Amino acid sequence: MNIDPNLIKKIASVSRLNLTDKETEKFTSDLQNILDAFKKLDEVDVSNIPTAIHPIDVKNITRDDIPKKCLSNEEALENTTLKKDGFFKGPRSV
Repeated sequence: MNIDPNLIKKIASVSRLNLTDKETEKFTSDLQNILDAFKKLDEVDVSNIPTAIHPIDVKNITRDDIPKKCLSNEEALENTTLKKDGFFKGPRSV
């Protein structure tokens, strides 16, 4: 891909950046250097290398979901003084 000042100006416009001519010139060469570096990475043969998404094996450490008896409404509210009509009472929202 060829990077030219017009492309940089278009990217700057979409990004709502006001670049000077000097900045446009600098970003043109910088972006071209970045793309050249990625071209070098494309040349590396990685066909025999396994994908490494995580550096360590990920294991499920959650417990089994075993249904148990739930608290009744009265048991859930018995330790609070902030209750009204069978519900927890919270601060007023504005």
